[in-house]
This record gives sequence, C-alpha cells and structure tokens, in this order.
Amino acid sequence: MCELFALNSRLPAAANFSLRGFAARGGRTADHVDGWGVAFHDGERCEVVVEDQPAAHSDLASHYGQHPVQARNIIAHIRKATQGARAVENCHPFRREWAGRTWVFAHNGDLKDFHPKLSGAFTPAGQTDSERAFCWLMQRLEQRFGAQRPDWPELADTLTPWLHEIAEHGRFNLLLTDGDGLLAHASTKLHWLRRQPPFAHVRLRDGDLSVDLATLNGPRDRMTLIATEPLTHDEAWQAFEPGEVRVFEQGDCIYLSEGLAAPVAA
Repeated sequence: MCELFALNSRLPAAANFSLRGFAARGGRTADHVDGWGVAFHDGERCEVVVEDQPAAHSDLASHYGQHPVQARNIIAHIRKATQGARAVENCHPFRREWAGRTWVFAHNGDLKDFHPKLSGAFTPAGQTDSERAFCWLMQRLEQRFGAQRPDWPELADTLTPWLHEIAEHGRFNLLLTDGDGLLAHASTKLHWLRRQPPFAHVRLRDGDLSVDLATLNGPRDRMTLIATEPLTHDEAWQAFEPGEVRVFEQGDCIYLSEGLAAPVAA
C-alpha cells in the first residue's frame, strides 16, 4: 500500500524535515517505490510535483527535503502500486478545479470493482482506483452544489457518507484539500499530531536526524500533521478510528465525524 503525509497550518510553514523522513519510506526504510508526489497549496497558489521514481533515490525529492517550501497546506504521497502502471499520470496527488478553487487529493488503499460513470472535467487521466474515486467525489459535489462551495463543516457532512460508500469497495484512507481546509478520512490506518508552543526537540523515525522545532517556529505557529505511520519519536501521534473523518483549518480540527464506515472489503 501507499503512504500519506499532510500538513495544515495557521501560518505558511515548511515541512522539509518531515518530508525527508517520509521520502525515506519510498525505497529505503519501506518498499513504496512506484512514484511519489507533493502538493504545496496556499489557497490561491497550488504547486503539484509528481515523479514515477522511488522517492528515496530521487534528486527532486531530496531537494524538497532539504529546501523549505512554505504553504498552509501540504500533501505528499509515496506510491506502492496496486492498480495502474508505474507512470506519472498514476502518481498522487491528483488535482482538479471546482467552484473556483484547486482541489488536491491523495489516497492509500485498494478499491475493488469501483468503476463509476464519469464525464467532463472529472474524467481520470490515469488508470488508478484512486483517481476514479477523486473524480467521482468532485463530480458529485458539482452536481450537489453547482459552482458554489459551502463551508467546510457542511462540505464534510456531505462527503462523509460518500466516503463510507466508497470504503465498501476496500481500503480508503485519503487526504483532500482546497488550500483552506484539509479533510482526512481513515478507513484502516492514519495518524495525526498537533504542534503548538512550546515546540519540542524531535527525532525522525526513518533517519538519523533530529531538530529543535523551537528554532523553526514562532509563538503564533499552530499546525497539524497527518501521516499513515508516525514520522517522529518524542511526539504524541494519535490514531484515527476506522471510519473517522476530520477537517482541519489553520492548524485546528474544526470537524469530527466518529461514525464507523462499512466493513472493509477483503
């Protein structure tokens, strides 16, 4: 399976320390070798970079692990292919436009027999179950709300039963952002962590690297990190419950749905 990482922050923040540990799982500390990608999304600005090479051996991935790129929302993905060939068009995160905003999506899991009818701007470019799920969600949102995006709590209330419906087809851990809010849904495995003052000294789990976060962050900084598996020692990562949906804005959790999804398909 693939792995996910995200950051949602009150102020523009860099995640290069976390991205270094995360990229190591793309061929060094784990075998997610079928591509990687990262999106830096700050509302108006959205940069998405994908590559169909192992992140642990990529000069480009190494660049993002060493040079800070600041954004209020960051989503990263390392791929272990289950559906679709190793190709750029099958690498996450995926992006689409709706309601005047750029939406970015990444998925960990494997959906069986999920082939919804899709059309127009929400037709997949690749062959993955992940992109099909993203397009189906965006298509339904457009059908439901037209060109007007509601606020995130209403949006999450609408999306949650649809996410559970998709999860009936298999594992469906996902991240979705429009540059303001960040939605996370855990079908099987996902963890989250809130960072705020006083910032601690932390160590990566996937490399001999540590950092004093107090030297990188100020008193107004607040942020939430999300990852398939915890990225650091010395921090209180919390596991999502199966079927749990959370939305984060400006580093805070503003929405929580604790309802369990349908049983995961075999």
